[in-house]
Amino acid sequence: MATDDELPMPTERPTPGQLTFTAPRRGKPPRHLADLDPAERRAAAHASGMPPFRANQLARHYFEHLSIDAATMTDLPAAQRDQWVADLLPPLLTPVRELQADRGATIKSVWRLHDGALVESVLMRYPKRVTICISSQAGCGMNCPFCATGQGGLTRNMSTAEIVDQVRASAARLRLGDLPPVTARTPGAGLGSEAGDVGEGAAYGPTRISNVVFMGMGEALANYRAAVGAIRRLTDKTPDGFGLSARGITMSTVGLVPGIDKLAAEGIPVTLALSLHAPDDDLRDELVPINTRWKADEAIDAAYRYFQATGRRVSIEYALIRDINDHAWRADLLGEKLNARGRGWVHVNPIPLNPTPGSKWTASRPGVEQQFVERLRAHGIPTTVRDTRGSDIDGACGQLAAATA
Repeated sequence: MATDDELPMPTERPTPGQLTFTAPRRGKPPRHLADLDPAERRAAAHASGMPPFRANQLARHYFEHLSIDAATMTDLPAAQRDQWVADLLPPLLTPVRELQADRGATIKSVWRLHDGALVESVLMRYPKRVTICISSQAGCGMNCPFCATGQGGLTRNMSTAEIVDQVRASAARLRLGDLPPVTARTPGAGLGSEAGDVGEGAAYGPTRISNVVFMGMGEALANYRAAVGAIRRLTDKTPDGFGLSARGITMSTVGLVPGIDKLAAEGIPVTLALSLHAPDDDLRDELVPINTRWKADEAIDAAYRYFQATGRRVSIEYALIRDINDHAWRADLLGEKLNARGRGWVHVNPIPLNPTPGSKWTASRPGVEQQFVERLRAHGIPTTVRDTRGSDIDGACGQLAAATA
C-alpha cells in the first residue's frame, strides 16, 4: 500500500468555467472479462487457448462468487488456471486507503488504477439495503466550482471493467461479513429519514448491494460507452453479470442533453438524476458550466423526454448553497418549470452543500432549507432532503478526491 508521498500528482486544475470533454490519453487498462459481452468472452477465451465454455466458468466466479483469486477456482484445470485468470481477470483496482464513518455504516474506498490514477467509491449501508456510489472517471471535466472532484480536473476515463470492479470488490467485502451491523437503532450511524427505507432492491438484504449510483467521480455520460457497458454488466443475469435490477441503478448527469437522449434509447430503465442546482440560466452558468452548452430548460426537457421514454421518474439533484441558490423565488421557479412539463414525472432531492477545502460556499441555514422544501411541496413537487453521509471522511456528494487524491 502506497504512502501519501507515493501518490501521483493530480491533474492540472482547469480554469474557471473550462469544460473538458476529451479525456487525456493514457495507457489502456488491461483487457478484462467485464469489458466483454458473453460472445466476446468466448472469443477471448479461445484466443487464450482455452475452450470457450471456460469463459462462462470464469464469469461465474467473477459475477456470482465475486472472486478474482485463481486458487478458489477449483473447477478450472490446475495447470492452466493461473494463466487463464491472468488473461481474463487481471487485477484492476489496488486498495490505497479505507475510511469509515457513521459507525461503520459509510465506508469510503480509495483505489489506485493500473496507471497510478486514483478513484474513490463509497459504500452506504442501511438496515434493509446497501447502496454503492461509484466513479466513472478519474477526476471530472465538468468543473462545477463547488465540487472538489470537478475542481481537480479530468485525469482519464475509466474502462467498463474498472467501473464494474468497484461493485465487485465492495460486494465481496460485504460477503465476508466482517463489518459492524447496521440497524435502525445504531447510534450515530447517520441513517436519517432513510433508516427504515426499504429501497428498490431491499429483498437482497443488508449484506448484498442492491442499489448502484453513478454519483462518484466523473460525469458518466461523458464516458458514455464504458458507463453503459457497466450498466449492462450490472443488470445482465448471472453468470453474464451481477443480475441487479435496473430500477436500483441511478445515472447522474450535470445535463449532457445528447447523452440523456441516447441513454433513453438504450431500453434500460435506470433512474436518471439531473444535477440542476439552479433553475435560472444566469446562476446555473456559474454553478454548472455545462449550462453554457445546454441551458436549464434544455436539460429539464431532456429529463422529461427520458421519463416519457422509460416511465422512470426522474430525480432533480439540487445542492443548497447559502445565499446563492436557496431563495424561495428560485424554489417557486423550479416548481413552475417542472410542472410546466407535466405532473408525477419528477422528484426533487435538495442536498445541503458538503464542505470542500478552500470553498467560499457553505450549506444553507436549516430554516432556509425548510422553506425551500416547503415552497416546492406547495407546487405539488415530491421533495426529500437527501441525508448527508460520510462528510467527515470527505465521502459525501461533491467531496470525493478532496483530501485523498
